[in-house]
Amino acid sequence: MPQKKLSACTTILVGKKASLDGSTMIARNDDTFHAVAPHKFEYHQPTTNAKDQVVKSWLNGFQAPVPAESYGWPGVPNVDYQHEGYYDESGINTKNVAMSATESTYGNERALAYDPLVKDGLDEDCIVRMVLPYVDSARAAVQRTGELIQKYGSPAGNSVLFSDKDDVWYMEIVTGHHWVAQRIPDDAYVIAANRVSIQQVDFDNPQDFMWSDNIQEFVSEHHLNTDAEGWNFRHIFGTDNQKDRHYNNPRVWFGQRYFNPEISQTPEDGELPFICRTTHKISVDDIEYVLGSHYNETPYDPLQSADNHTKYLYRPIGLNRTQNSHVLQIRNDVPAEFAAIMWLCLGYPTFSPYLPFYTNMNETDPSFNDTSMTFNLKDAYWLYKGMSVLVESHYKDFIQGNIDFLTECRRSFRQAVAKTDKAATKYQGPALTQFLTAQNQKLVQENRQQTLQYMSDLMTQGINLSHLTFNMDKNL
Repeated sequence: MPQKKLSACTTILVGKKASLDGSTMIARNDDTFHAVAPHKFEYHQPTTNAKDQVVKSWLNGFQAPVPAESYGWPGVPNVDYQHEGYYDESGINTKNVAMSATESTYGNERALAYDPLVKDGLDEDCIVRMVLPYVDSARAAVQRTGELIQKYGSPAGNSVLFSDKDDVWYMEIVTGHHWVAQRIPDDAYVIAANRVSIQQVDFDNPQDFMWSDNIQEFVSEHHLNTDAEGWNFRHIFGTDNQKDRHYNNPRVWFGQRYFNPEISQTPEDGELPFICRTTHKISVDDIEYVLGSHYNETPYDPLQSADNHTKYLYRPIGLNRTQNSHVLQIRNDVPAEFAAIMWLCLGYPTFSPYLPFYTNMNETDPSFNDTSMTFNLKDAYWLYKGMSVLVESHYKDFIQGNIDFLTECRRSFRQAVAKTDKAATKYQGPALTQFLTAQNQKLVQENRQQTLQYMSDLMTQGINLSHLTFNMDKNL
């Protein structure tokens, strides 16, 4: 029987007034149980009058019809989807609605006792293809997801990220049918990591909160609110256990510490805030750093050379089993026709670049959409995974070179985006889509050659670092 892909992920959400350039951004690491789980990056064309369309899960008995018309959208699914499930994970549709799904989230046994998970409900493997092609705003995406969960139930706790040019939403599905979603304030950011994160819910503010039918009555009837005052979603539905303190909370702590160095909380603190604000304007580069981080420059860094009892105490954010890491950016300083960029990393986010893809495209490069199940350097998945393994193999000798490599990638990507933005104003309609597709392919090939040259340098350096060497005295 196929196994559910455990998405022990890390999420970052940024409102438009908290970002460097006025963009909304949602981002996440898609972490799986196995380190090797080949993924591809593919584009789904829009459909019109495609009647009797049905989405079926390969992992359980879920099956549901979908609307006849859909928007175009990219996804990052498993290659072996017939055995592993689809798990499209992330994308931005042609209406510039972004979705990332899901952050595995765990409800507590008290709540689950009264609303159990639904074995054949809508799970992470199908949720993107059930929602993203059919919505024209982030709010509409929350609404559609909630309606599907109400109808079909959920077989797992899942948190889902949505955004458009104005709004960023975080939705937590915690039992078979109950959920809450919160709009992230424009001037705020959020970091979440595998536990229920939303705190106080304001049921008098439907502009900023959405929720499942009768959730207040459900909580009251079953005496689930443990607080004397307030309605804290995390306290009512969430967990606070040893796994949270060593696996989940520290990741949130490190990200918040990066954006707010003055914070006084500790890594194991179970009351780290959900909504955060900082005077630091958040960039794509900042998000990439956090998603690739491993408690850098702290006693908890597993890659440090020092041998101490704390270096393996907490689970890092960037992992070897991160199959895709993404930043979904909807910009507000360029025309909507080319405002959406999907920054995608298929290697370890610690060591690999995030390539910018304009999502107004009609296809992805073959090196991204035709991934082999076994190692093959023609594939982007294996290219960036292989480069990451080389860097980690001699970390202390290679890390500065890797930092320099990624810095140069970011510089060249920014330059490419600026040039493409300027040239894109000359096109419209299908011609613009074709132009942006061609620019995506060009950048892929340029970075491929840059990465292959870098790997060549690493291989040569690695040969000279071998322990199988001997310096013979010429006088002997």
